[in-house]
Amino acid sequence: MGVIETASWGRRILALFVDWLASSLVVVSLIGTDGWSEDSRSGFYVLGIFILESAFLMALVGGSFGQLATRIRVVRYDGSGRPLDLMRALLRQVMIALVVPPLIYKPDGRGLHDLVAGSATVRLQ
Repeated sequence: MGVIETASWGRRILALFVDWLASSLVVVSLIGTDGWSEDSRSGFYVLGIFILESAFLMALVGGSFGQLATRIRVVRYDGSGRPLDLMRALLRQVMIALVVPPLIYKPDGRGLHDLVAGSATVRLQ
């Protein structure tokens, strides 16, 4: 298998910001601005929406809303270029939600979350 060139950390962070903002907007639209500011669990709602949105879109089209908007996607590391299945995508996103796995990475740019899920984040051509 050849070397897979992974996406830059700048694009990944921007994609995460876009996804988090979109997830926050979904939660605000569901519970309203009063619910957003008064419910101490609103941050957990955003986290749940983030995990579900990103995992489902990753399995269906290869990337979350933010990833596709920033021209990156997540593919299987086996060289096939195919998107992850839903269970691997969910596992990957739960690990990202734990924060520490993305901070532990190999020189090729694949974090612990990618190693466990057998994935790589790459630029769209």
